Amino acid sequence: MKKILSIITVFASLTFASCEDFLTEEVRGKQNLDTYFSTAEECQAYLTGCYQSITFGDWWQTNTVWLLSEMCSDDAWMGNTSQDQTDYISLAHYRGNGASNGVISNFWQYRYKGIARCNVAIDRIPNAGLEDAALQERLIAEARFLRGYFYFELARNFGGVPLLTHFMMPEEVIGIKRSSLEDTYKFIEDDLKAAAEILPKRSEYAPADLGRATSGAALGLLGKVYLYQEKWQEAHDVLQKLVKESGYSGEDSQTDEYDLLPEFGQVWDCNHDNSIESLFEVQYQYHESLGVGGSLSTVTGARNSGAALGDGWCWCQPTANLEAAYGEDDIRRQWTIISSGCTEIVGETAEDFAKILKDNKGTITDHAKLAEQYGWYPNCLIINPVAHKSGRIIRKYYIPLNDRPENFYQTKSPLNHRILRYADVLLMYAEACNELGDDTHAQAALNKVRNRVNLAPVTSTGTALRDAIRHERRLELAFEQNRLYDIRRWKDDSGTPLIASILGPNGSFVRWNTEEATRDPFEWNNQGEDSNKGISFDVNRDLIFPIPLYEITMSGGSIEQNPGWN
Repeated sequence: MKKILSIITVFASLTFASCEDFLTEEVRGKQNLDTYFSTAEECQAYLTGCYQSITFGDWWQTNTVWLLSEMCSDDAWMGNTSQDQTDYISLAHYRGNGASNGVISNFWQYRYKGIARCNVAIDRIPNAGLEDAALQERLIAEARFLRGYFYFELARNFGGVPLLTHFMMPEEVIGIKRSSLEDTYKFIEDDLKAAAEILPKRSEYAPADLGRATSGAALGLLGKVYLYQEKWQEAHDVLQKLVKESGYSGEDSQTDEYDLLPEFGQVWDCNHDNSIESLFEVQYQYHESLGVGGSLSTVTGARNSGAALGDGWCWCQPTANLEAAYGEDDIRRQWTIISSGCTEIVGETAEDFAKILKDNKGTITDHAKLAEQYGWYPNCLIINPVAHKSGRIIRKYYIPLNDRPENFYQTKSPLNHRILRYADVLLMYAEACNELGDDTHAQAALNKVRNRVNLAPVTSTGTALRDAIRHERRLELAFEQNRLYDIRRWKDDSGTPLIASILGPNGSFVRWNTEEATRDPFEWNNQGEDSNKGISFDVNRDLIFPIPLYEITMSGGSIEQNPGWN
């Protein structure tokens, strides 16, 4: 834990000068921790730093684990077959040697940095003595929401973790141990419940405060925390406060605060950031000179397939297995995946698609030959087989030409990242209702999601309804950091985690990609990433990631590794 705490100490020393400094006069240009939180402006500015801790302003601190979670599921390949895959392959392909993986090491470190920032806010703002007492309480609640979110991200990736409940110096935590998963979740629950009691509803915020944590966001995330623990009644009771179909009308009801957008294609449209469907999302304001904005459009974009398509890095590509799962659900398939062979990209005008296609043909010299080889229409888009495992990229993160900044080829874009939205709440509520035997309300919530994309209502009950809800979550929420955690937590009829029937030597996903009758020709022809991804999955090891090895080493062994990891 010393490395984490040294990071915290460095943060404190860079941000504040100690009141016990050997100098009698404070160093100019630095703030004093003991006197900083003295005005509302200072407290609010500090909270901005807590929000910035969600991503730390770039992609490699936390976005990489968001993508890794998709790569570890049946929805995505690593994708990039022309560059070093070291950052992802040990975990994405379940090789059992990922304790030194740099991606999870960074994620662990930066989630604890965010927690450290929140702890300072939670410790110091109560003593600020602001004239606006309601504002003071709200800022503390915002910090508790963010701390709860950061710990949830750690818990669902690593299990029980060390709980730093206030700002601590290194000497205070020598010998610290991991808390149990149960205690970790209890701490998260307490933070989110406290936040929900204080935070305003979405409609109660001023326009200038758009994007701040709300009581609805706290309730929605709390419902997910309960769901992950199979606390079905608690999840139901929290989520019904948000769901119109629940019939809930208590004083704390927020059933009028959120709804689905009319069209699925609007959900991940940068012109619909902070929409009525959004409970919480990362706020990105693109600025070319300052180099700020989101990164996933570039990180996941097509590589060497034409600058007009995005000129990206092609990490995290949709699998043919996911595309096939959509079946007749054309609306969500097209708004989730851009596929080689397509003659349009939804959301692009015909004129702009013609520009993209012209550039694409100029970049891929054997365009016509590839179209013939794979049975595509001659005048179509092709994701270059040389660099890509899959002939697909993620449409949700894609920025249409009309919405792109002038200098799009930096690793920044204006699209907010959706962390929690109303469709997720509906499907979580449906799942909780089904588990409690209330299939009527489960069907209503599920069918509202299906109705938006013109799918027939589900009328099944019991286990069949359970499976329909699970399938709906895959299709609706693909690439929104849910799939891996869902298949880890769900059980099959024998009580075994569902992921064990998808991955492993006899897993359905592994067989689908390796058997000639079902495997995708494009994916099979590029073995720069093995098609048997997941064949080494071990249910006794791979339901969580390993604790970063440096943490265990630096703790002197007081932090124990997860079972099965070296």
